[in-house]
Amino acid sequence: MKANLLSIKGTWREVADAARTTIGMEAGTGEPSSSWKRRMILAEHSPIRKLHINWKWTDLLWWVQTHFTRHHVGVEWFVSTSRTDRTGIDRNTIGQDAPVNVEGVANPQAIIYISRKRLCNQASKETREAWKAFLETFKESEPELYGACVPDCIYRGWCYEYKSCGYHLTENYKERLVKYRAGINQPDTRWGWACVFCGFPNPTRHEVCERCGTPKDSQ
Repeated sequence: MKANLLSIKGTWREVADAARTTIGMEAGTGEPSSSWKRRMILAEHSPIRKLHINWKWTDLLWWVQTHFTRHHVGVEWFVSTSRTDRTGIDRNTIGQDAPVNVEGVANPQAIIYISRKRLCNQASKETREAWKAFLETFKESEPELYGACVPDCIYRGWCYEYKSCGYHLTENYKERLVKYRAGINQPDTRWGWACVFCGFPNPTRHEVCERCGTPKDSQ
């Protein structure tokens, strides 16, 4: 299986101008800052949907592509046919492990949502690997979006799966959660501190988090 980036349609200038339109401002100039891009992506405000990423998987297992094509909001899929009259191979003799080529085009909000489900440890190993391979294709060109593509437990600050893998109780999870939330609406240190585990804002006088009990000195 191999993932290739085909194109990125739309620009961050267009995203910024759409955002300016919503607040009654005229179009601006120049490239928005990395900080602004990250805040817009994490806020998932509608202007980010002006961007579209187009990619292609080659030799993706047929049963793996069914996991992705269940997602239908903000994304389109184009899967190579297995029809007998098109391939010359009897469709009934082809197993679910047959390789197919899959092209996808999605906006950032859809990519974030799919990441929540397909980066989760409860997703199949092969599906996680395929999605990670896709994310790597735009890591350098769109680092802010890449950083926002996380499993659901990071996104929501807790695991809500019926059968949890327990990752949300590990130290590595806490470290990733802090990194994911860094710099976004953090409380002023003059009056309080934000819990590294759950993000709850606590008054300075409190030595443990009011929400989850994590010690202040864990910061």
